[in-house]
Amino acid sequence: MTTKEIGYAVFGLGVGKSHLASAVKAAGCKFVAICDMNEEVLNKLGDEHGIAPENRYTSYDELLKREDIDAISVCTPSGWHRDHTVKALRAGKHVLTEKPLEIRLDRIDEMNRVAEEEGRYLGCVFQNRLAPGNQKIKETIDSGRLGKLITCNFHLKWYRDDKYYAKNGGWRGTWAMDGGGAMMNQTIHTIDLMQWLMGPVRSIFAKAGTYTHPIETEDTAVAVVTFTNGAIGTLIGTTCAYPGLEVSVQIHGSTGSIYSKNNRIELFKMADDDEQFSEEARVLEAFGSSQNTKDSGTAAAGLPKTGHAGQVQDMIDAVVENRPPMIEGREGRASVEIVQALYESARTGKEIFFPFVPELSEV
Repeated sequence: MTTKEIGYAVFGLGVGKSHLASAVKAAGCKFVAICDMNEEVLNKLGDEHGIAPENRYTSYDELLKREDIDAISVCTPSGWHRDHTVKALRAGKHVLTEKPLEIRLDRIDEMNRVAEEEGRYLGCVFQNRLAPGNQKIKETIDSGRLGKLITCNFHLKWYRDDKYYAKNGGWRGTWAMDGGGAMMNQTIHTIDLMQWLMGPVRSIFAKAGTYTHPIETEDTAVAVVTFTNGAIGTLIGTTCAYPGLEVSVQIHGSTGSIYSKNNRIELFKMADDDEQFSEEARVLEAFGSSQNTKDSGTAAAGLPKTGHAGQVQDMIDAVVENRPPMIEGREGRASVEIVQALYESARTGKEIFFPFVPELSEV
C-alpha cells in the first residue's frame, strides 16, 4: 500500500480528463497540477476538481519548472507525444503517456532511450489489459490450457461522425498528428491486446480505405495476421459501423476456445472441463456481461484497479516503490509497428514481414 506521497500533473485535458479524475483520488498523490492550451477547458476542469488557480497552466514549459511534480500524464495529440514526453523526462519527471506512445517508431525509440538516460520511468496507457476478463484470457493462454493456438479474430466496430474528426482543431484522422485513422487511434487498444494475448506478429496483409469520413487517413481496415507461433487471424477496425458496435475477441486453440465482447467473456470452452466441474459457468459469472468488470478490483483507497484509474494509480505506486510501471514505454512499440506495417501492406498490396522498418518519410 502506498504511504509516501508524490506530486502528479496532467497535461492535455481531452482524454486527460480521465487521468485527472483518477489522480485526484489516487492514494499517494499529494496534489495535482493541470495544463492545457485551451484556457476555457483548463478552468472548467480546474473548478470541477478543486484545482487551485496557481496549479493551472497554459504553458507546459512553466509547468515543468515545478520541482514538486514527480510524475506527469502526457495526454496531448499523438503526434506531439515524443516532444512533450522527452521534455518532461529531461526535466526529471516520470511520465505516463497516452496511447499510442507515438506515431513513429524512431520517436518511440528516442522516448525510451531518454527515459533510460534520465533514470526515469516511462509508462504507456493500454488500460484494456487491466480488465479482469482480459486478465483471465491471458492467464488461460499462458497456462497452456488452450493448447496450440490456431486462429483468432480481433474486431473493433465503432462509429464516429464527422463532428468527432472536426473538433479540437481537427487533428484526428491526419497523418501528421494522428499517425493514421481507425487503426492508429481507435483500434490500437485492440491491436495491443492481440499481440499481448497471441504473441508476436510474423506478417500482415491488409486492405484499408476511407469510406464515409472527410479525413486524410483510413476509417476502415481489414488484415490477415500470421503470428510467430504459427497461428493465423483477422484484424478489423472501423469507425463506420453505425451506430457503434462492440469490440469482439475470439481465440481458438487445439484444446479450447474463448470469446469476449467489450472486455467481458461470453464463451469459455476448455477440453479439460466437464459438466460436474462446470468451469465455464463460474468464469461467465465472474468475468461475463452480468458483471460490472470495469470497476471490479477496488483498491483500499476506493480507486478502481482497472481503466485509466488503475494505470494512474500504478504509475504513482511505481514511483513510490522505485519499480517500472506495469506497462512500460517499450511495450508501446509493438502495436505501432503492427499499424505501420498494416499501412505499408495496404499501400503496396504486399504481405509485410516483421521486424518492419518504415521509411521515415512515409509518416
